[in-house]
Amino acid sequence: MKEKRKSIKSDLKRIDALKDGDIDYSEIPELDGSFFAKTPVDFPVKKKSVTIRLDEDVIVWLKKQGRGYQTRANRLLRRYMEAHK
Repeated sequence: MKEKRKSIKSDLKRIDALKDGDIDYSEIPELDGSFFAKTPVDFPVKKKSVTIRLDEDVIVWLKKQGRGYQTRANRLLRRYMEAHK
């Protein structure tokens, strides 16, 4: 594990030292206006802080999914709400 971290750190130093002119962009297509026209723009909805009591197993499951369990819970509740409008 330490070897992997060491190699990542050494790579980051090398990458940080690169100048923009040294980067080869030849395989990356340029993005034109059509790309941005098709891209949805989702502006974040202002959140309201609340206290909610949930079953312990629900919280454990949400947290096991990784970081952002509150955001995940919000998405699940939103999908349920939209499906039942």
